[in-house]
Amino acid sequence: MPLTIIEQYTSDEALSFELQGSLDSDTAPQLDERLAEAITPTTRLVAFNMAGVSFISSAGLRVIFKTLKLMKARKGQVSVSQMSKGVKKVFEIVKIMPDLTVFGDQAEMDEYLEAIQRREEL
Repeated sequence: MPLTIIEQYTSDEALSFELQGSLDSDTAPQLDERLAEAITPTTRLVAFNMAGVSFISSAGLRVIFKTLKLMKARKGQVSVSQMSKGVKKVFEIVKIMPDLTVFGDQAEMDEYLEAIQRREEL
């Protein structure tokens, strides 16, 4: 199954992507390339809406973990929202979850992103 990446929000500090499909060895390079193009030296938050992700493999996890490692080095963060039970279980098994900010739904993540935008304007 292909992966669709929809850029939802971009600012100097924050990026937000909606992912749909399968995040596996065939599609992970596509996400990795998109992130490499989008992340700038000022990016401190990368948010993923994963409601449409039906499957994630170790290759997909590597891309998320690589992004997490980069953001942690910048004292930033990676957040995810709306993971299916199966995808969430994969994250729990590999112990990545404690380092991620997880939102219950899109509205909660949008509220957080809005707060970041307001902070940028100050």
